[in-house]
Amino acid sequence: MPSLIILALIGLAAQLVDGSLGMAYGVTSTTLLVAWGASPALASGSVHLAEVGTSLISGASHWRFGNIDRKVVLRLGVPGAAGAFLGATLLSNISTAVGRPVMSSILLVLGAVLLIRFAFRGLTTPKSNFGRRGRFLAPLGLIAGFIDATGGGGWGPIATPTMLISGRTELRKVIGSVSASEFLVSVAASVGFLVNLGGDGVDWTIAAALLAGGAVAAPVAALLVARVRPRILGTVVGGLILITNVRTLLIHFEVPAPVPLLVYGVLAVLWAWAVFAAVVGSKREAESAQPPAPANA
Repeated sequence: MPSLIILALIGLAAQLVDGSLGMAYGVTSTTLLVAWGASPALASGSVHLAEVGTSLISGASHWRFGNIDRKVVLRLGVPGAAGAFLGATLLSNISTAVGRPVMSSILLVLGAVLLIRFAFRGLTTPKSNFGRRGRFLAPLGLIAGFIDATGGGGWGPIATPTMLISGRTELRKVIGSVSASEFLVSVAASVGFLVNLGGDGVDWTIAAALLAGGAVAAPVAALLVARVRPRILGTVVGGLILITNVRTLLIHFEVPAPVPLLVYGVLAVLWAWAVFAAVVGSKREAESAQPPAPANA
């Protein structure tokens, strides 16, 4: 197992990404822990236990900066908790390796849609509260919570882009509300692992070290959300989802070298181009939003 310092750094990096982009804490932490030799169930259980603390701190930080819609938190988080408990129960007894490529394919499409939308189409002003209604949020939370527990992560990558694509809620409030509702999901997943695996379901040392690192990063990440321009942030989110899930599929299907390297190179160029387009477009939107200068008398 990695040293406590490395574990704390993993928690810090994962929470900085998750708190500022609304996703990837579980995916990042679980991937690194499994690479160090932890079993998938132990890694997922330990990460979710750590997320109980980090998501609580992150949620409080987002609330402080006005990034939370309380109705969204409840309507998304309660069904998400139910799904997370079911997912933890399933992972404790059944392998979910077959479902990973399916999930990655769906997320890859969502990432591509986000990348195109924010980089080249700009933002859409909400016209209704559809994206905040329980009938939309409940099934989304249930599915995202289930996949989050079974895959060691996925709450943010599923909930955040789906809500963003709906175009009904402001970007920073989507990220803040998803991060806050993750507290309920983490508690339910942790209970599920403890009920089904007992003390073997989590490693308290790993969880404590991840929590310590995440606690440092959570307030900083929440501040970044309030400061970063939405269009640029949305493009970064899309590229992150796209590249992460392309990597998962390449590994799953055992694509031989040098194909993965070429694929990563092409994606990196496209992502850089998209970020540049988002920066230019964001500046134009900011300039057009400014009031015209008064005419000379």
